[in-house]
Amino acid sequence: MASSKKRKTLLDGGGFNLLQRRVSGAHLHPFRPINPGVGGGILKNDSRKISLTAFFAAAYAAGVILFAPISFDPRFQIRVADALLPLSMIFGPPAALGLGLGCSIANLYSGYGIVDVVGGGAANFTACMLAWLIGGGNVKRRFLGCLVETATVTIIVGSYLSLIYEVPIEVSLIGLLVGSLISINILGFALLEALYRRGIKEKYDGK
Repeated sequence: MASSKKRKTLLDGGGFNLLQRRVSGAHLHPFRPINPGVGGGILKNDSRKISLTAFFAAAYAAGVILFAPISFDPRFQIRVADALLPLSMIFGPPAALGLGLGCSIANLYSGYGIVDVVGGGAANFTACMLAWLIGGGNVKRRFLGCLVETATVTIIVGSYLSLIYEVPIEVSLIGLLVGSLISINILGFALLEALYRRGIKEKYDGK
């Protein structure tokens, strides 16, 4: 009984105050997370990546469908939306994933079937990831990244479109090559450099 009263006295008196001072001195709070900013930063970065992926998917799909007459021709195809592909050299994998998904969504309207849905999405994703690994640093590497994207899209998409439509592969490849050069190496490269000049790359990397 005496021991119980002693413990009660310690808590009611200086014992609790001493504990409170020690907690405060360690910059802690008994009912507050030790470092709430850590988890918040991770969630913020994840939500940002998801938002970028969704934006690029929607923008690409809308661009393809809006210009549908010239977006799906197997002999001479110009996809204005392909101008977004070089931006993967700024925004990295989130953009690559979004542009791959956007292509798969858009190709549901192409009439070429599941091969185009899967193949087109894979071509965009592969092209963007390669450009992201190659491009950056200086303007020459960024232009090389655009050339790699053009070559990747041309070879993958041109090959399966020639099989689907039974046209000579050289016809399909040349048509895709010319269209991709216009969309990626002219329009896309100009857009990429404009964003670089505005410091978008540095701002994005700075988070």
